[in-house]
Amino acid sequence: MAQNGPGDDQGGGREAASARAARRAAERAARQAANRAERQARRAARQAERAGRRGADAEEDRAEAGGLSGGQHHPPPAAATRPFNILLVGQGMRLGGQAALFAASLRRNAHGWRGRLIVAEPQPEGAWSGAQTRMPEAARAALAAFGAEILPFTATHFGAGYPYGNKIEALALLPPGEPFVFFDSDTLVTGPLERLSLDFARPSASMRRSATWPEPPPYGPGYGAIWKSLYDRFGLDYESSLDRSQPDEHWERYLYFNAGWFFGADPQEFGRRFLDWALAIRDDPGEALACQSLDPWLDQVALPLVIHSLGGGRPGPELAGLDGWATCHYRNLSLLYARESDAVVALIEELAADPRIAPLLADDEAARHLIAEGAGRSRIRPLFAGEDPPPTEKAMRQRLRRAGLWFR
Repeated sequence: MAQNGPGDDQGGGREAASARAARRAAERAARQAANRAERQARRAARQAERAGRRGADAEEDRAEAGGLSGGQHHPPPAAATRPFNILLVGQGMRLGGQAALFAASLRRNAHGWRGRLIVAEPQPEGAWSGAQTRMPEAARAALAAFGAEILPFTATHFGAGYPYGNKIEALALLPPGEPFVFFDSDTLVTGPLERLSLDFARPSASMRRSATWPEPPPYGPGYGAIWKSLYDRFGLDYESSLDRSQPDEHWERYLYFNAGWFFGADPQEFGRRFLDWALAIRDDPGEALACQSLDPWLDQVALPLVIHSLGGGRPGPELAGLDGWATCHYRNLSLLYARESDAVVALIEELAADPRIAPLLADDEAARHLIAEGAGRSRIRPLFAGEDPPPTEKAMRQRLRRAGLWFR
């Protein structure tokens, strides 16, 4: 019988090592292919989201071209839509000035809207103790001139430690059982709000958001496990919240909103749930959220849970006017000039010239450079003109900072 020599053993070892190396290379190639496919899917999703925003801007431009109250480019009035109240937060000069701009744009462009415009003003006590929270007299006078009601409230849970909590605690000011829409103060009304088809029994919120939360750590938990832990915690049906047109572990599969606007049927019920769940998440995040930042994202973590629990969800096409032809959440003046439509730029400049508004902007650095001195039109608009698709907000901010045109 033939005997195996040392060379045969070495040959067998080399073959085994070669096979292991081939398997590792195949596994690595498979992972790389999967990662490429995931990146391509995310890139396609981002491009689709940007295309949707461009479509909304184009619709807004067409509506503006026909006149903001001309009507032919807006949906017809919906008889089923009930009158609703609007809630803003006004605090100090900056938010007070923004609230006045919102109120002026509302009176200009939503002549048929019926409801109360309530501006919640946190008081310098409780969680805001020691802070200058009251709006200056010029802002109060402007708000009164545009028909707004200023109502004080005392923040007891968030305040200076988490200013975004104002929108949660201020809901307690609104009358129970009356439908409401909350708007961030850095918003303009660009069309007739009364023509929106709002189903208050199905609350919703803004989808003008990006993948800001959560940020899954490399070794897990992933998006699904993080969100499911929250739904399980509050006894909610996680599966029915998913957008199954999006791939597993892609951030858009999971219910997530920007809290720039949201609405519901009963502000007291909505507000209680929002407050209770936000506090529970803040005070005891749980193991799945151990690596996650909740500042400034806490309101946007709790908001989808509240909306889902009240029978709501993602906004449908009937709400395209919000963040479209009816409203513009511009965030700040630098971003407004960088990405919003010509009609929105013209509107902010017209409002800034109003003698009731102009004094509020006199000491504002952004308004002085971008509006009064014209840098918004002469420098920022050309900086982003013709880009298709437009850059992300993060890229916009970076470019504006490099150009010395970023203002808070």
